[in-house]
Amino acid sequence: MASSIAETITDRLTDMPARERRAAQALIASYPMLGLKTVAEFAQRAGVSSPTILRLVARLGYQNYAEFQSALNDELAARLQSPLSRTGRARPGRDGGVAPLLSAMLENISETFRVVSAKQLGEIVTLLSDPRRKVHLVGGRFTDPIARYTTAHLAIIRPGVSHLDGQENQWRDRLIDMGKRDVLVVFDIRRYQDSLLHLAEKANARGVTIVLVTDQWLSPIARFASYVIAGRTSVPSAWDSSAALFVLAEHLIAGVTERLPEQSAARIREMDALRRE
Repeated sequence: MASSIAETITDRLTDMPARERRAAQALIASYPMLGLKTVAEFAQRAGVSSPTILRLVARLGYQNYAEFQSALNDELAARLQSPLSRTGRARPGRDGGVAPLLSAMLENISETFRVVSAKQLGEIVTLLSDPRRKVHLVGGRFTDPIARYTTAHLAIIRPGVSHLDGQENQWRDRLIDMGKRDVLVVFDIRRYQDSLLHLAEKANARGVTIVLVTDQWLSPIARFASYVIAGRTSVPSAWDSSAALFVLAEHLIAGVTERLPEQSAARIREMDALRRE
């Protein structure tokens, strides 16, 4: 599967000249809609010149702005696909074999870690390891199991970790206890959940640091997130695969454990002792 424009930008960002990097970052913050505006509007929003936008488009491998916008429109259509629209397009195998599906999942994991910035992953681990910060995690209908899984592990490693559960209208009530030292980790993949977007917007307004774990098409929450990790999810099935997102969660869990070896070991020993009583 070809890389999305967002993935290509992430892969090449550090090598871009300053003005092109500024335009690329503006696009990621309002992805993909900013790129669907005219060159002049894109340039104005990004605070750069129109020629800078055209140089960025060329750097990303497109012959012209129209070709770039066509690719963005294709991505936008993919964002909005429902499982129903993907049913029958690609199947694991006529005989029920799992090899194509498994192969796609493994490729997703490999491509995710090829594109995701190791520096950014390290910064997120540092953030989640900071004992002065409370960490809150939440996911959507299909991604909340990853949020719960990550919460269960981080809560063993360190205090101050919670999962936002219950009804969606209760999530906003939890905002009263969130502030500038808090971290909100959101898991959100296509078809993106409006309630998560509203929560992230309000949390951002309160100064909460937002970490977004999403797919290659980027949840609109990206515009409010300080950190965005995009994992590959597309497989030959009506349903997207969260395998790469689970591995990203495992990576963060392992990283925090390594950063807090004595604290995590002490907490595990104490929990084991309490369970034996």
